Amino acid sequence: ICFQEALQPSFKDYAKQIIANAQALAETLTAGGLTLSSGGTDNHLLLCDVTTLNGVTGKIAETALDRAGLTVNKNMIPYDPRKPMDPSGIRLGTAALTTRGMKQSEMNRVGQWILMVLKAPEDMPLAEKVKAEIADFAQDYPVPGI
Repeated sequence: ICFQEALQPSFKDYAKQIIANAQALAETLTAGGLTLSSGGTDNHLLLCDVTTLNGVTGKIAETALDRAGLTVNKNMIPYDPRKPMDPSGIRLGTAALTTRGMKQSEMNRVGQWILMVLKAPEDMPLAEKVKAEIADFAQDYPVPGI
């Protein structure tokens, strides 16, 4: 089934949109103060150094973003001086959001939420506010098949 889907002309458009979304998200995050390990992206993934935001670590970022309804993974960055269980970075991708129908403008909004939470990772009322905004926003982008 996977190969059959990949052979369809629409899959090429989908793959291009995933990359465009990743690049839009990368622009928003770098404009907000995060550093991308590769300086940008040519695929669906972003590896961000979050320590540029007041000493936030990957572990803190993962936990804070999860509280706000945003799923990322803590991740080591190249030459990371920190330990694997509390690294300097986070890894995120755009395939799932693209599958739900989001485009570049939505990636900007997602990026803004990420930055808001990371700039105040211990602010529980902010996390709840962002989580509620995301829940409302996500209603316009249902998960296919559910």
